[in-house]
Amino acid sequence: MASAGAIQRGGAFELLAPTPGITDISLTTNGSLLTVDKARRLKAAGLKRITISLDALDDPTFQAINGVGFPVERVLDAIDNAIAAGLAPVKVNMVVKRGANEQCIEAMAEHFRGTGCILRYIEYMDVGTTNGWRMQDVVPAAEVIARVDARWPLERVPPNYPGEVANRWRYRDGAGEIGVIASVTQPFCGGCTRARLSAEGVLYTCLFAALGANLRDLVRGGADDVAIGDRIARVWGGRSDRHSELRSQATVTAPGRNKIEMSYIGG
Repeated sequence: MASAGAIQRGGAFELLAPTPGITDISLTTNGSLLTVDKARRLKAAGLKRITISLDALDDPTFQAINGVGFPVERVLDAIDNAIAAGLAPVKVNMVVKRGANEQCIEAMAEHFRGTGCILRYIEYMDVGTTNGWRMQDVVPAAEVIARVDARWPLERVPPNYPGEVANRWRYRDGAGEIGVIASVTQPFCGGCTRARLSAEGVLYTCLFAALGANLRDLVRGGADDVAIGDRIARVWGGRSDRHSELRSQATVTAPGRNKIEMSYIGG
């Protein structure tokens, strides 16, 4: 496992990139530390793509949502740095929450139109147990698309690959594309192709999972690649995750259901 310092120097990607079977490496970040030099070193180390989180363009809204101690300008600089380093197209993730930043939908679209960046609107999800999620705080993807389309007409675009989580839309005037991730109002559990491995070696087959499969003990116990592969295949073949399709108040707040947090396994 790479140290924090190795990750900052790009060492983790240098280890991953030559691995047979790995053809694409991406990174999701808040951009707070992404200088142009660091972006170039990450690119040279094997990073192909980058996604940067940005929920608003004005500092009061941005900081109220994220509770961070840095300004929006630093994130915008990070996006420019990623583009300059060749980590393009840069994806920008905006989680839309009713009463918090829904007023920023059109402003975000206007800012990133024509830049080559792909803005992705994400429905506010009940990931983990600490974000105080309520259904009434969700801004449906259909509403987001309708608002953007009213200003800049859109047309639907086919997915890039099977299991892509974002629904793609492009501007009819050729100014690029946007995406919407609608796991609350339009669940896609049936077509899910994603698994997540935590830093502690636990494999999760759902973003909303409470439990995972421990692979670390297999590795430390000397298991070979075949044994590890068989274990992963059994876990994946036996999965029955349908949280988004079954989502209800019970699945969100059931007593004792401590779902893993987004910060633990990523998006």
